[in-house]
Amino acid sequence: MKKLSLILAMFAGLTLGQASEGFAATLTANVSLSSQTMTVMHRGKVIGRWPVSTARRGKVTPTGSWSAKWLSRNHRSSRYNNAPMPYSIFYNGNYAVHGTYQTNKLGRPASAGCVRLSPQHAAKLFSLAKAEGLSNTRIIVRH
Repeated sequence: MKKLSLILAMFAGLTLGQASEGFAATLTANVSLSSQTMTVMHRGKVIGRWPVSTARRGKVTPTGSWSAKWLSRNHRSSRYNNAPMPYSIFYNGNYAVHGTYQTNKLGRPASAGCVRLSPQHAAKLFSLAKAEGLSNTRIIVRH
């Protein structure tokens, strides 16, 4: 019995190690601040390259890599005059990927720090994130 317990403990350790080290998100949104675009990969295939708006002058869109934290279908900003943020995917505190109705500003910096998409693209990304799960959704922001 001790031998079986030892083998099971070793197997559990190996499995946990593989899960944390070898994990690859099934949905990845790669945001480029320099080109103001997002490239979306779903299960290893590029499914879209979309224009975005990130932080305007004087504001910051942080760079890094995060798992999605929570979703809000009809979110409204508590910081910016109740501004609509449809299809929000929050990934780092108050930072989110979300839809915007100011689609004429997509492709150039215009936000207070979030990553803005057209409502149609935001809806698609939101739906995929919901289906794949937050822990399988990765938001990556690079210069």
